[in-house]
Amino acid sequence: MSQINNLISNYRRHVGIPWQSNLAGRQRVWFAVYPPSEERRLRARIREFEVATLEAKHHWKVVDITDLPARWLSTHEYREAYFEEPSALNMIEEELKSHVVSFLKDACQAQDAEKDAVVALLGAGSLFGFTHLSSVIVDLEDSIRGRLLVFFPGEYERNVYRFMDARDGFNYMAVPITCSEGLQI
Repeated sequence: MSQINNLISNYRRHVGIPWQSNLAGRQRVWFAVYPPSEERRLRARIREFEVATLEAKHHWKVVDITDLPARWLSTHEYREAYFEEPSALNMIEEELKSHVVSFLKDACQAQDAEKDAVVALLGAGSLFGFTHLSSVIVDLEDSIRGRLLVFFPGEYERNVYRFMDARDGFNYMAVPITCSEGLQI
C-alpha cells in the first residue's frame, strides 16, 4: 500500500473514534504526517479525507494557507528590501506569524467550524523558512472547538516532529496520524 493510502486508512480509523469533549486545545490537534515528497499525491486525494470525516458524522472544513505568506509579504511596505536581502526576513517573523495565527483563528471560530468539525490545515509547508509551525499551533490552541487536522510534511518519531525533514524536531502534544501500517497513537 502507498504511503498516502496508509495515511488515509489511518485517518479513517482515527476520525471514527468517539471524540472526548473535555480536551484542552492542544489535545484537539491531529498531525497527519507524510513525507514532503508526497505533497502532490496528498493534495490530489484530499477529498478522501473529507469523505472519511463525513462518514464518521463530523463536519469538514479545509483551510489552505499555501499562498498566505506570499500574499502577506507581497503587500508588506518593505517587501522590495526583503526580496533584495532575504536574510532580513527574520525581522518580520513575528509579524507574519501573527497574521497567520489571526487568519487561522478566524477559520477555527467560524460558524462552519463547530465542535464536531474537523478544520483541515493544508499548505503548512509554506511557513517553512518564515516562521515555526509549532509556535503557530501553540498560539492557535484556544481557538480550536472541534479538531484541527494539520497536514504535516515531515517526520514523526519518538514523540518528536520534524517539519519538512530539515529543522530540529519539536515535541508537541498533537495526536500523530502517520503513513505507517496501522494506526499510531
